Amino acid sequence: MSSKTLTVAARLLRRCFHKPSRVFQVDPVRLYYASPQVVTGSAVRTVDLRSDTVTKPGAAMRQAMAEAEVGDDVLGEDPTVNELQKFAADMFGMEAALYVPTGTMSNLIAVMVHCRERGDEMIVGDLSHIHIYEQGGSAQLAGVHSATVTTLGDGTFDLDQLISKIRHGYPNSHYPRSRLICVENTHNVQGGRVLPLSFLQELRSVADKFGLAVHMDGARVMNAAVALGVQPSVILQHCHSVSVCLSKGLGAPVGTMLGGSKDFIQRAVRARKALGGGMRQLGVLAAAGKIALSDMIGRLEEDHRNTRSFAQGLLQCDPPLYQVDQTTVETNIVRFRLRDSQMSPAEFCERMAGVDEEEVKALGQGVQVLMFPHFGGSVRAVWHLDISEEDTQLAILKAQFVAQQHKRNSVRAA
Repeated sequence: MSSKTLTVAARLLRRCFHKPSRVFQVDPVRLYYASPQVVTGSAVRTVDLRSDTVTKPGAAMRQAMAEAEVGDDVLGEDPTVNELQKFAADMFGMEAALYVPTGTMSNLIAVMVHCRERGDEMIVGDLSHIHIYEQGGSAQLAGVHSATVTTLGDGTFDLDQLISKIRHGYPNSHYPRSRLICVENTHNVQGGRVLPLSFLQELRSVADKFGLAVHMDGARVMNAAVALGVQPSVILQHCHSVSVCLSKGLGAPVGTMLGGSKDFIQRAVRARKALGGGMRQLGVLAAAGKIALSDMIGRLEEDHRNTRSFAQGLLQCDPPLYQVDQTTVETNIVRFRLRDSQMSPAEFCERMAGVDEEEVKALGQGVQVLMFPHFGGSVRAVWHLDISEEDTQLAILKAQFVAQQHKRNSVRAA
């Protein structure tokens, strides 16, 4: 930290021991996808760490969208979409790619194409986004059954357990048919963990042995590629298909690229249409996607660096309220826990989002830090292109303020 920042921190900590005054009203943040009321006012600085989906397109991206050449994409006549799809396929090292409105739809399309008959089965991690956060669409809409394997701390799963879940001897009137294995990279619930290349290679060998396809929910696979220092194609060579979000850390306002073989994408076009994902003059959005893939990947390391800085800052807070394993902070997501069970993750997030007058006096402004209670009694914070190094330092100072305030209140209660 700079000397100026340290001076601010000293003032902030000194004032933590004074009785707080009136609190600006903030709705509690209690649900993973909740939308808390944002405090407004010139004295309040908001640091939004809820997700990397909250990014807004910059000036260059907006200009490209305004000037995009367009056509009817359902007829295959939108030149900007066609350019984007070709660019993405080359980057993925795959034969073809398809622009899809959302990651959830993209994953569902992959399941529908790989599992061609109702009653087919896919094998997924029990903490995967597909299994937890996509409303069971594979069963609800595609008629595909899910078998789960235990997700390990690094986002992988045990391959022997995977093999034990594969149905053998098809056709059998009692069992569904195993068709597909799904992996997630980086792994959201496990805190942005990067799947090791060795795991993906072994997984593909298992899939080939038993005639199964491998689909990667690669919503943040570009973060994984940057963390590993490799091209995306090095990761994706072990997969039959991949879904890559443009609307997270890459900063596009909407869109996901689905990649695979030419036959896979031809079938995916039909599935997209059935799901209502066929759009017309789509080039306006595809122009943003082109900038996302061409210009925004290199800057992801900045997000990773700020995330590590925040994790280190939590560990240096006094009193030591926060518990975080820095070895698990690999990309732009950090999960941490509170050492004091008297403060719940929801209450912590509420305090981080609140601003009182003592804080404003100490910092010269209020700092509203938005984040979510997360899986397993933890708190999740996510970095993205709209969060600067200065924002990160302010978030650390606010976490220090909350720790000191909690200690003071605990002493008084005792």
